[in-house]
Amino acid sequence: MLNLDKFKKVPKDLDFKDLIIFEDENYVVINKPPFISSLPERTADKANSIQKMAREEYDDIQLCHRLDKETSGALVLAKNSEAYRNMAIQFEDRLIRKEYHAVANGVHHLDSISVFLPISILKNGTAVRIDRNKGKVAETIFFTEKNYDKHTLIKCFPVSGRMHQIRVHLQCLNAPIVCDPTYGGDYIYLSQIKRKFNLKMETEELPLIKRVALHAYKISFTNLNGELIDIVAPYPKDFEVLIKQLDKFSC
Repeated sequence: MLNLDKFKKVPKDLDFKDLIIFEDENYVVINKPPFISSLPERTADKANSIQKMAREEYDDIQLCHRLDKETSGALVLAKNSEAYRNMAIQFEDRLIRKEYHAVANGVHHLDSISVFLPISILKNGTAVRIDRNKGKVAETIFFTEKNYDKHTLIKCFPVSGRMHQIRVHLQCLNAPIVCDPTYGGDYIYLSQIKRKFNLKMETEELPLIKRVALHAYKISFTNLNGELIDIVAPYPKDFEVLIKQLDKFSC
């Protein structure tokens, strides 16, 4: 099995302030890079996390939700307890609108397709499965954004917020996310989409993206004063390169 761990590293000079895409007196919204955990991990090396970085800049800041370590995109933090409660209520009432973008294996025509399947976490805590008997309710709505020769860019709208929900629900549609072997997603290589591709002798070809091709593109929620906050997180470099290569060679 291909081992991409050496590529899954966060730059040592990463600055939390550089990640901010919105800030007011109540909230900070960042564009989380891939390969960094939202919360501290239970590891001996005490690796960096978004929470740790944020608390070096703000005294009483709290994460309002999480993103998987490999998932990039919009992540909201509350700067005070009232703001945190406001977000917690909106999450509980499912009033927050989140839009993710994913590149999936295969060509799929999805027009407001809802996957309403319960999810349970496996005993090792690193993956989930569909469990119709004991699983927690989970729903995701999918739309095809663009079809390529062998792949699809999909917009994903999670109604609930379960661990790995989008990934396992896309697997249920036979549309696993690129570079997601946990849920059946194959790697994507330039040689698969570019005609007359020549790899240098004695060179191993690497995938176009080295992590699960999932990005939290947009989040919308209501501020304490009733104002709607609607934030778009631009694609990070690796996701942007993947889309550009698909647009160039696979349309």
